[in-house]
Amino acid sequence: MRFNSTALFLLINFFCILFMVGQTPKTSNAVEIYNDIEKLNTLGSVLYVAAHPDDENTRLISYMSNKLKARVGYLSLTRGDGGQNLIGSELRELLGVIRTQELLAARRIDGGEQFFTRANDFGYSKHPDEAFSIWNKEAVVNDVVWTIRNFKPDVIINRFDHRSPGTTHGHHTASAMASIEAFSLARKSSYATEQLKDTETWQPKRQFFNTSWWFYGSQDKFDNADKSNLISFDIGTFYPESGLSNNEIAAKASSQHLSQGFGRLSQRGSSTEYIELIEGTMPMTGDVFEGIDTSWNRVEGGAEIGEILTAVQKNFNFKDPATHLPNLVKAYRLIQSLNDDHWRDIKIKEITQIISACAGLYVDFKAESPNASPGGTTSLSVEIISRNSSEFMLTDVKVNQISLSEVESQRLIKNQALRFDTIYKIDESVPYSVPYWLTEKGTLGLYQVNNQKLIGQPQTPRSLVGSVTFDIYGESFSVEKEIIYHYALPDKGEIYQPFEIVPEVDVSISSKSFLFANSSPQTVTVTVTAHEDQVNGTAGIKVPEDWIISPLSSPFDITTKGASQKLEFILSPPRTSSEAQLTGYALIENEVFEHELVEIDYDHIPLQTVMRPSQAKAVRLDIKTVPLNIAYITGAGDTTIEGLSRVGLSADDLDVNDITDELLSNYDVVILGIRAYNTVDELKYKQASLFRFVENGGTMLVQYNVSRGLVVDQVAPLTLELSRDRVTDEFSPIEILFPDHAVMNYPNRLSLADFDGWVQERGLYFPNNWDKAFQPLLRMNDLNETPTDGSILIAPFGKGHFIYTGLSFFRQFPESVPGAYRFFVNLISIGKFEK
Repeated sequence: MRFNSTALFLLINFFCILFMVGQTPKTSNAVEIYNDIEKLNTLGSVLYVAAHPDDENTRLISYMSNKLKARVGYLSLTRGDGGQNLIGSELRELLGVIRTQELLAARRIDGGEQFFTRANDFGYSKHPDEAFSIWNKEAVVNDVVWTIRNFKPDVIINRFDHRSPGTTHGHHTASAMASIEAFSLARKSSYATEQLKDTETWQPKRQFFNTSWWFYGSQDKFDNADKSNLISFDIGTFYPESGLSNNEIAAKASSQHLSQGFGRLSQRGSSTEYIELIEGTMPMTGDVFEGIDTSWNRVEGGAEIGEILTAVQKNFNFKDPATHLPNLVKAYRLIQSLNDDHWRDIKIKEITQIISACAGLYVDFKAESPNASPGGTTSLSVEIISRNSSEFMLTDVKVNQISLSEVESQRLIKNQALRFDTIYKIDESVPYSVPYWLTEKGTLGLYQVNNQKLIGQPQTPRSLVGSVTFDIYGESFSVEKEIIYHYALPDKGEIYQPFEIVPEVDVSISSKSFLFANSSPQTVTVTVTAHEDQVNGTAGIKVPEDWIISPLSSPFDITTKGASQKLEFILSPPRTSSEAQLTGYALIENEVFEHELVEIDYDHIPLQTVMRPSQAKAVRLDIKTVPLNIAYITGAGDTTIEGLSRVGLSADDLDVNDITDELLSNYDVVILGIRAYNTVDELKYKQASLFRFVENGGTMLVQYNVSRGLVVDQVAPLTLELSRDRVTDEFSPIEILFPDHAVMNYPNRLSLADFDGWVQERGLYFPNNWDKAFQPLLRMNDLNETPTDGSILIAPFGKGHFIYTGLSFFRQFPESVPGAYRFFVNLISIGKFEK
């Protein structure tokens, strides 16, 4: 079979999508095999384009994939790194890893494939011009063209309207604008010529905008609008073979976005989606593929293949799909001989999976442990069984194209397993199993990816891949499988996770930031974890000259793989304000290791291993605190408690169900975590107690909530209405409205300098209407916008104080932004000022 770089692109994508890394291996029942044959017999493709995870219309993706049997891809410009996390504390690049996997989980349900550009979700943007300037527009459009040239869609559908800059999230409009440009550029041989070494030009037939009443402002306006340029679909279709409607499948898919709180009820019944023609000719029949041959006749030599597969469809044996193996193998042979590289390579993968499923073929490459290092070894167990057919002759078993000497050619006996055990030596050059877009330092808006063939891929191709080659009916074909690790727990059953290639050791520092409120030294712990047996060397922390670390290094000696050793160091700050980057390291002979491995483990996605620099930030902070008894109510996940502890303040993490007036009387301050009123249902029953706490003299500080989905009728004891107002530019100027206010002076004297160094944004979801008792402290705005005063609001209530803030303290604390700490301490200390 001929092979080129385009084929490599498709091969990588196929196995990223088809085989569920770290999930229970995919098996297909007879109905699923039949549906796969229908898709095998269809040669049409649709690319859906938007900006973020959760932007995609899973209803339309599922309809195109499961009803029209098209090949469907979703191109998300970003990985959603700039959002919030409703299931844990991971933010930024770690959140992007989670959302990448949630998208892949969604695609496994709705039948689509997943792609990305290198654009980094830097946070909310109010205009596409801002988005493009931060991302690097040329690079992002280049990536969209690259995806189009490789995926070769007949039809492109944009989620957002390219004609409405400034009316919605700048990323949204930018995604449509990039798609519009790429639609025309992808066909030009003069554009991005460096891509043409690995792919070829392509011109999609049509481009649409997935419109709805929302884009018209109201349902009435949409009902009365001219729809002559629109195509509609009833996407509520029911699939009797699966017992599910299209909307039920779509709801299951979108519910994978759990980090964004997208778990939702299923919908059933008729439902209409609309797409508006933007480029190309309008289909007169309402068929998006009108004028496009989506049968096998579109490729030279495909007619016979179509005849064979159509006959299999019409006479499909649901009781014994193996009866179709002779015809499927014949079609496989004909597909291999096609001159059309694009469709040949796609359909070879599809029919290989169908043949395997018809035969009940099970292939498993199991590692004895979850990871190994380059140059190390791992014990592998290979299991092969054919449960519906005895026509298979095993001829070869390979790992990374190296045949296993333990395997001999033999015929598979129906339902009798073959097992082979081997010790596999991992080559020194095998790369680590890490997200490819995080291996190099990028910019605020763009990830650095040096390998062109990786751009667009949802995840890094696995470093080790096993393959099994068979002869059946005189034809040789191979099945590839990633090597995985699986085990059983008594309370969970069998668990599958990826087999990872990791460094010999990794090094982690006990915290990502250290705050020094004075010159007293602090203990910093370095943990060295071994990923091979018998590892020894020295470890330490690199610090700038004005900081002192003692000792300079310490020895470690770890005998067992997976074990760790903790080493303690004393870090002394300078006497004056200073910031330092700390780098943990381990030295083994002449090799230096300066990375830590972070595991992300949630039930709805495969376990993820991220390798990132072993670094921390140390800040000698000019800050004063006062003694406070603090209660904290956790919201959607942030590091407020940890942040307070770094400046010498402790907080009790309250169980909301335990809240009583008597319990709250033990505290000076109650702090609500971000989005607590969106995510903690029990708070609706505790509002009265919390407001009485304020009335009796306490300070209550509520951090930001979104205006929709509140679990309480009111977030404050006085009138306070949330809006979508936000200031996204972290460098936007600040005006202090009342410099003499207690919060601006006690216990720390604040100034405009305390707003330097903030990250990602100033704040979000500021109130825009409030009781006259509230006093705003700050005024701010993004460029060319009306100033807003709602970022900090303080009101006396009874004997106490109620504070609402939309400032993004949850982003500043992990980054050790000095002014954010000083400001927050002043806010929660207001009750002490007056006493």
